[in-house]
Amino acid sequence: MLLDLDGRFPRYTDFEPAVPVWCLTPDASGLTHRFFDTSPLSPSGRYLALTRLAREDRLPEPGDMAEVVVVDLAAGAARTVAQTRGADAQLGAQVQWGASDAELFFNDLDTATRTPYGVKLDPATGARTRLGGTVYMLSYDGTRTASPCLLRTGLTQAGYGVVAPDARIPRNRGAAEDDGLWLAGTDGGPARLLLSFRRIAEEALGGAEQEAYRGGAFYGFHAKWNPQDTRLMFVVRWLPDAPGLPMKANLVTCDAGGSDVRLALGWEAWGRGGHHPNWCPDGERILMNLKADGQTMRFVSFRCDGSDLRALGEPALGSGHPTLHPNGRLLVTDAYLKEPMAYPDGSVPIRAVDAQTGAERVLARIPSRPAFYGPKGELRVDPHPAWDRSFRYVVFNGAPDGTRRVYLADLAALL
Repeated sequence: MLLDLDGRFPRYTDFEPAVPVWCLTPDASGLTHRFFDTSPLSPSGRYLALTRLAREDRLPEPGDMAEVVVVDLAAGAARTVAQTRGADAQLGAQVQWGASDAELFFNDLDTATRTPYGVKLDPATGARTRLGGTVYMLSYDGTRTASPCLLRTGLTQAGYGVVAPDARIPRNRGAAEDDGLWLAGTDGGPARLLLSFRRIAEEALGGAEQEAYRGGAFYGFHAKWNPQDTRLMFVVRWLPDAPGLPMKANLVTCDAGGSDVRLALGWEAWGRGGHHPNWCPDGERILMNLKADGQTMRFVSFRCDGSDLRALGEPALGSGHPTLHPNGRLLVTDAYLKEPMAYPDGSVPIRAVDAQTGAERVLARIPSRPAFYGPKGELRVDPHPAWDRSFRYVVFNGAPDGTRRVYLADLAALL
């Protein structure tokens, strides 16, 4: 669907963007799209799905009510389609589209049991299905969710799970046999444990009893389907019991049935500096920021079994949340405020990098420092630039006046 946004949404013109950019939430505050690996635009391209946080001036608390908001880009109007207690500061309620505009997914929380669960909603009719598990990332065909335990996720990094009282958050010991990577069908059937941490440790990490993993426990973080729905990546974090020791992160992949478990990137290599792995369009390789030499952050790719690591786009520096167009050349990313390409005024670039030559340009520059950042950056605003399903448009977050707003850039001129 070609979007005709002029007349419905204001152009964003600060810092003279290199491509057309519109603010899609000009009259609302506290709105954010999910992440950089799923499209916030519906399959038809007409609707934008967002989370409105309960508040922006302090950290989320148990019981806070967030909103699921849908923006009709053809009509220029936004409406709240659901309320939820299953959100957190960074990725909201994990709002994402299924196979059609009639399937919108997000998380909620059972207030009686403090158990998070996924919801499938038809925004037009209000028809709801309660899922047997939670939603971190939905398969591209819309039939399965993949998720870590969203109660435990915040133990390794605040902002990415579901907020609950501390007494309700279970703790793991070592490589747990009853926690790991969970799958659930979108028909409402029960969730199943696809990969336990015990299996992951034994089949990919060399065993949980080795010295590097003594005195701590494994927890799950990002779970991502490849575009073909044939393989999953799972960020597995080892959290030490003793304060002051470093957390260790591994990137593990498996096939959709939980077999062929591979270590794609181990904690020793990741520990030299790196962040934000993402599937390449071919579904076999992984893209991320990595200091492969221990000194300079670059964009790199490697196979899902960890082999054939290559630098991309040199001499461009790695940053932010990189994602690759199916043409294999156009890489889009943002930057953290602490990274060298950020600006002193609190704005950051939306970067376009040629993955072959390293040539780059700033597509737009967006302020991203919120009024309240949080003691550990829990309420920071990451742009999270995400392609739509046609791979023409990129949606990203910003905070030009200290509050969360959402923007769309048209990259047709670059394609």
